[in-house]
This record gives sequence, C-alpha cells and structure tokens, in this order.
Amino acid sequence: MWYYLLFACCYLISLFPFPVLYAISDVVYVSLYFVIGYRKKLVRQHLQQAFPDYDQKALQQIEKKYYRNLADMIMETLKMMTISPASLQKRFQCDLSLLHRIAAEGKSCQIQLGHRFNWEWANLYFKLGTNVPFLVVYMPISNPHVDRLFNYIRRRFGTILIPADRVLEALHPWQSQPHITILVADQNPSNPRRCYWMPFLNRPTAFYKGPELIARRFGEIVIWGDIQKIKRGYYRATIREAFTHPQQTAEGLITQEFSRFLEAQIHQQPENWVWSHRRWKHRPPQHGADASQKL
Repeated sequence: MWYYLLFACCYLISLFPFPVLYAISDVVYVSLYFVIGYRKKLVRQHLQQAFPDYDQKALQQIEKKYYRNLADMIMETLKMMTISPASLQKRFQCDLSLLHRIAAEGKSCQIQLGHRFNWEWANLYFKLGTNVPFLVVYMPISNPHVDRLFNYIRRRFGTILIPADRVLEALHPWQSQPHITILVADQNPSNPRRCYWMPFLNRPTAFYKGPELIARRFGEIVIWGDIQKIKRGYYRATIREAFTHPQQTAEGLITQEFSRFLEAQIHQQPENWVWSHRRWKHRPPQHGADASQKL
C-alpha cells in the first residue's frame, strides 16, 4: 500500500517538464539550505578540511552550489521514471567507444565512479549505449519502499542490479560472457578494519576493498569514470582505461590510484561531489592493525 502511494506520487512528479521540475528544485534548495539546514554543519566541516587554503567566501560559494546540485539531483532522479532515451542522451554525453572496443574483444570491464552528479543518469545512459550485460553494484536502502522504488528506476532500461552484500556470488554467473560492471567506489565502509586507508582530501579515508577484489578475481579491465556538470540539466562523462591486467597489480594499488583520480576531479568541480555524506565517521585503525589496510 505505502509503496504504491510513493510510486504514484513520484511518477506524477516525473511527468512534469524540466522547467517545472527545476522550479520545484529551487524550492527544495531553499528548504534544504535556508530552512532545514540539512547537514549544513557537516558540509562546512568537510569543505574546510578538504580546502584549507580557500577563504570563507569561496567555501560558501561551493556550499551553496552544492545544495543547488543536490536539489537538482533529487528531481532528476524522479525524472528517470519517465524520461525518454532520446531526452536522456541529449542531456547526458559520453564517448563510449572504449566500452565498445573492449566488448568486441570479448573482454569484460569495470567502471569505477565517485558520487559525482548525476551518477544515477550515468547508470541509465551507459546501459542505453552498450549491448552487453550491464551490472550495477548498489547498496540496498534501509527503507524497503524507497529501496524498491530505486530498484524500479535503475532497472528501467535493462540494468541488472547486484546487491553489494552478496556481490561475488551474484557476479559469478556473468563471468562466461563479456559484461560491464559499474560501481560507485567511494562509499563509506561499515567496518573500518576491513578496508584500505588512503590519504584523501587531507585526511585518512577508508575505501572498500570490494571494487579492487572484483576486478582482480574476475579479470575485469578497470576504467576510471568521472562526470562534470556542464549546465543545469546537462552532464558530460569521461572514461579512460586505468588497469588492463588488474590481477598483475600489487594489492591496494587500484584503490590507491582511484582515490587520487577522484580527488583530482573533485578539485576541478568541488560542488559536484556529495559533501553531506557521513564519509569520515570512522577513524583509522590504531597501530598494530593489519598492515595490508594501509598504503
């Protein structure tokens, strides 16, 4: 009952044209930033830590742009329920020739992204532009109704969803054919002792071992992906091959290089990364922890 009410409300909103959706987004922005102050203190702490050389005016500009982007992301995600392939491909651009070449060679690859707006549109766009199985590793949402709604949205163009809590088991049946795995690789791990710790945005940061483990175990070519916001409602993604033979790399190197790549992209367009996540709620292990957790 509650799911169908949620679905109906979101579906009706998604039918609005983009100008109306962005007018609603403006109201959402004012509510989030000025009225509710959604995690504003946390966002400020993160920005000050990441950009210690920026003055207060520059940090505030990033902060406000971030909340505008967050509001747009909310409305753009709802729009995914009814957006046409042609409309999506007009608003989101990426040269996919690298993916086509890898598939033509009979190989599989893994695209690692950060929480860069709009990663949800990227999931749909990449699926539309490729002909091999497209697997998205996702973190289940605690609210079952919202989780079900997001599953519907993400599967709309044929994406295959792989829950992160059983990823190795779920990926195994696809290894006999070329495929593409995509995952947002900057999630905050739940267990700070079962991850890699990397210097990232001026502080030790935990990264899941999973993306690297998947690439090394299944031999998926590793690709870095990034998304830039060109203007409101328009995005451009770039992809590049990072590790052709992940099994031959030293443990932790793939994760280390991804953290450096993502950090560089964040510095280029800082308002386009999710600063309101509780990304640094864990502390590094004390001395004596397993040395493989640190690089």
